[in-house]
Amino acid sequence: MAKSTPDFSLKISGVKGLCPAGEVHAKQNIAEKRIPVLSCEGPCIRGEIARLAADIVADEAPYARGCYAETFLVPHSSMTAWVKGAEKVVVIDGCFLKCIGRIAENVIDKEKITWIDTNPIHKFKYLDIMLYTDVPEDARNDVARKVADEILDKLREEQVAVT
Repeated sequence: MAKSTPDFSLKISGVKGLCPAGEVHAKQNIAEKRIPVLSCEGPCIRGEIARLAADIVADEAPYARGCYAETFLVPHSSMTAWVKGAEKVVVIDGCFLKCIGRIAENVIDKEKITWIDTNPIHKFKYLDIMLYTDVPEDARNDVARKVADEILDKLREEQVAVT
């Protein structure tokens, strides 16, 4: 098996309709000028830590959780409009593959993206475990909280540097 893949594109089937809850959520966040937080949603423990950390970060103002699938796969949605129109977007990836960030940088202006890899934050914990269910829930939540706290500190530092 090859160790790398050159740039590639996918053909994605169109979709009719919109997610009603996503529309309300995105429109509210547009009105409130919230900063979208997107994350890895993979089934591995590292993806789960990124997802849980993103949920914690998004609970803090001025952030809010964005749906990466709707953002990238439903381009006529308010979710896409919110994420693409936001002055900043936080992208939290769970592993070195940086799947969400690699997609985001092709949809969102790169200058707007604060791209975070959670692995250095949790010191590459769980590299030998795939499924998040193989790690006790308390341990997952504890690592995610520590990761989220460090991400929030970094975001606060960035905000202070800008103002």
